[in-house]
Amino acid sequence: MADYRALLDEEVWAFLDETARYYPPDAVDLTVAQQRVVYNKMCRAFDQGRPKNVTAQDTTFGGVSCRIYTADDASFGTVFFCHGGGFVVGGLDSHDSVCAEFCGTTGMRVIAVDYRMSPEHPHPEDFQDAWAAFEAVCEAYEGPVVLCGDSAGGNLVAAVAHYARGRVDGRISGQLLIYPGLGGDHSTGSYLTHSDAPGLSTRDMEFYMNIRSGGHGKTGDATYAPLQDTDFSNLPPTVAITAECDPLSDDGGAYRDALLAAGGQAIWVNEQGLVHAYLRARAMSGKARASFGRMTDSLTALSKGELPDL
Repeated sequence: MADYRALLDEEVWAFLDETARYYPPDAVDLTVAQQRVVYNKMCRAFDQGRPKNVTAQDTTFGGVSCRIYTADDASFGTVFFCHGGGFVVGGLDSHDSVCAEFCGTTGMRVIAVDYRMSPEHPHPEDFQDAWAAFEAVCEAYEGPVVLCGDSAGGNLVAAVAHYARGRVDGRISGQLLIYPGLGGDHSTGSYLTHSDAPGLSTRDMEFYMNIRSGGHGKTGDATYAPLQDTDFSNLPPTVAITAECDPLSDDGGAYRDALLAAGGQAIWVNEQGLVHAYLRARAMSGKARASFGRMTDSLTALSKGELPDL
């Protein structure tokens, strides 16, 4: 097993300790309603506010609640963002400052999607919302669309990229997947090495997967697990950024390898000494802050259909 006292620095441990003040490590033992309460409290505690040059407006796309972030010095292009939270927790407010900072730093329009969540709305309803919102965004705005999401949101936007082929062609200029859960092999690699990682364990993952699937195993469905697709051709340039101390980290490498083998463009950055959900640590951790800079650089490059120099 990994020695996290050696792998994680004091700043990351301070972030984990602060997280545990609101969201306990055994949160999956709470009811879903209780999980949402403590998760929302935690997100409010870590919220950094919006940059002064960014405004936000709530609206709908494709019948799905969304929030549009616009910078005063706006540049061309749109970031289509789906939030993390295991398909169970989170929403427009949980990642508000993240989206606002993406917008303020890149100048790109950011649209956050409030997709329906499990257990009330198990898969494929979450994907159906993401797809409906994506189609409507493409109709509403010209220019490139960069898909972006963290954790569960990374799964959803990757699923959108796969499903878009032959349906909405030529609009997705790239995708940024932030510690995504893409349906990798749970019997190997990081799923074993970091099965009890602080921030996310395989036990947590199994809880979320069971709720999302309605208790039914799903195989071969790329809208549920993009890594289970049989065709990785004609996908947009992709950047996968993962955390070293996270059972999901190898999903980023496996996805990169699949795209490269199919003739695509992809890079994988496995951030050393970081844990799942470190987006919230960007104000506390130098490593998380540096990674956030690589994310914004990636969004800018991907809006041009290019891979960043990371």
